[in-house]
Amino acid sequence: MNCRNCGATLVLSPSGTYSYCQHCGTFHFPERDDQGVRVLGAPLSSHPCPDCSRGLSPATLDDHSRVFHCGNCRGVLLPRSVFVTVLQTRRAWAGTAPAPPVPLNARELERAASCPACHGRMDTHPYHGPGAIVIDSCAQCDLIWLGTGELQRAVDAPGRDRGSSLRQGEGARDFTPPAVQGPRGGTRGHIDLLDLLNDLF
Repeated sequence: MNCRNCGATLVLSPSGTYSYCQHCGTFHFPERDDQGVRVLGAPLSSHPCPDCSRGLSPATLDDHSRVFHCGNCRGVLLPRSVFVTVLQTRRAWAGTAPAPPVPLNARELERAASCPACHGRMDTHPYHGPGAIVIDSCAQCDLIWLGTGELQRAVDAPGRDRGSSLRQGEGARDFTPPAVQGPRGGTRGHIDLLDLLNDLF
């Protein structure tokens, strides 16, 4: 990304939440899109999108979680623990009516996806939670790939947990998300995508 003031290349800040120009001192705070994503840097050819093969960009989700985002197809690569936290927090604070249930599309299970981090084959499987979505996960990197609209579909799915924090008048900190089951059962540990970003910058 280039500085809007002088055209020089922007540098990502140590916090990873904004960029700045070392040439003229201008700061760049990216806008958040309707998915809650703020893109922080240019696409990286080293991290190709599993859906369209374009480079993924370092980004934040909901202003605090480090992720990678595809500006072309709008998919998101994120650690499993971040997926759990974001999904459960968004559902707990949902103030709109749930969307009608959508059946699982079995044809999506036939897709083949490569992990943008290690380039190995990802497991494609149903998410055993709200939304009847199909997700791609990498057991080695403990990352999940969500295609266009899959996160929102899971957020909008019916369930007693939707709006729970609003009904109780309590913060999302009081809502403890369950562990996410992997494609072969069991739960995965935590991986900080910040470590991946630090390797890149």
